[in-house]
Amino acid sequence: MNIVVLVKQVPDSGADRNLRTDDNTVDRGSANNVINEMDEYAIEEALKIKEAHGGEVTILTMGPDRATESIRKALSMGPDKAVHVMDDALHGSCAVATSKVLAAALGQLNADLVLCGSESTDGRVQVMPHMLAERLGVAALTGARKLTVDGATLTVERQTEEGYEVVTASTPAIVSVWDTINEPRYPSFKGIMAAKKKPVQTLSLADLGVAAGEVGFVGATSAVVEHSKRPPRSGGTKVTDEGSGGTQLVEFLATEKFV
Repeated sequence: MNIVVLVKQVPDSGADRNLRTDDNTVDRGSANNVINEMDEYAIEEALKIKEAHGGEVTILTMGPDRATESIRKALSMGPDKAVHVMDDALHGSCAVATSKVLAAALGQLNADLVLCGSESTDGRVQVMPHMLAERLGVAALTGARKLTVDGATLTVERQTEEGYEVVTASTPAIVSVWDTINEPRYPSFKGIMAAKKKPVQTLSLADLGVAAGEVGFVGATSAVVEHSKRPPRSGGTKVTDEGSGGTQLVEFLATEKFV
């Protein structure tokens, strides 16, 4: 089975994250960038499928040159190779433009199964699997907590707030996963050394047949207009009960629209 895993490099969610002051995009240059956490579960699931059914696992990343760090980290977990879509014109791309570029890359990879995390920690919009499925004309099985492969048939337990739904589809298909699906493996020393020699193909917009005017700020369908720092936490309201404490409490709750 030919499996492609979408991997995104994002600022570490455990550290302060900022937007750039010049164009309101995520400041990746000064951040501690890591693999999007959910994508690690997708990588692990791809490796488990390969171990059980055979095949090849390819990492697909769209990002600047620094994203190579996360590509090598992903490869050290066990995938066979990687494709890095890199072009200066991509800076400022919205989700719609990103899906166009990734779909073009996936069209060249002929994947039976595309795996990805259910969301990225920098955007958290959860739309990429659906957009890619629409562009490629394949099924989207989203929010999987369990994935079963039986020949060309895929079955997932789709996690919901009430429990889970059982959904099936035939390959090719796109499956997004939650962190409840498995426990990602740690790269071994052997894996880290092997990752340095694994092939990484770099593709530009020209290689994918995508015009620069369709991506970046020029082609964006949405943009951050302005941003500001979260205000510091202020002290709470203290009510001293001198006979009217109940009334003051209700007035406060009414002000905060709780009652």
